[in-house]
Amino acid sequence: MSMTPQEYQELCNKASPSSKSLVRIPTAFAVGGLICVIGQLLLAFYGSLGVSEEQAPAWVSITLIFLSALLTGLRVYDNIARYAGAGTLVPITGFANAVASPALEFKSEGLVLGLAAKMFVIAGPVIVYGLAASVAYGLLLVLASLL
Repeated sequence: MSMTPQEYQELCNKASPSSKSLVRIPTAFAVGGLICVIGQLLLAFYGSLGVSEEQAPAWVSITLIFLSALLTGLRVYDNIARYAGAGTLVPITGFANAVASPALEFKSEGLVLGLAAKMFVIAGPVIVYGLAASVAYGLLLVLASLL
């Protein structure tokens, strides 16, 4: 079967879902911003409890990770992510969801071959490339300081 480029493009356009970028982008921005606002409120809350300025950001991260994993376990986070898209995937909460989701999905296969082996299926590449990038940036910083 021979197709012209125009016929192929028409076939692709029919098969591809339409993008709702005008709705999705502002929604993702708003939900991601809301997560950041929650983080700021938590920072102020921990500061009011007397947690030091150096330790409060760590407590905020721990709380956001816990809430994300809890909402993933309760099957709520996926519904929020379906609505908000990248707004829930980009912050630290998305990383926690990426670790918790496969753990829940594969727990029936056992603790070792299911839960432990599959937990980092999604988050693993993020860790690997994040570490590689941090080493590369660190080397660049050292080289720049020597010049």
